[in-house]
Amino acid sequence: MSTYCDFATGHPLHGPYHDHEYGFPLADDDALLERFLLEINQAGLSWELMLKRRESFRRAYDGF
Repeated sequence: MSTYCDFATGHPLHGPYHDHEYGFPLADDDALLERFLLEINQAGLSWELMLKRRESFRRAYDGF
């Protein structure tokens, strides 16, 4: 069985997210709100779609 770590390696969206954000604690309120809103909007959709639309969410929520 493969893990997210196996899948993310080399992927253009999941790779950078995995290497720099996934599993890292968030101390900034804006970053926490961003992650929270992405998780809420992800319901039923792929995380890849959320990463692709991240900039659109930032614009829609005024940079969080």
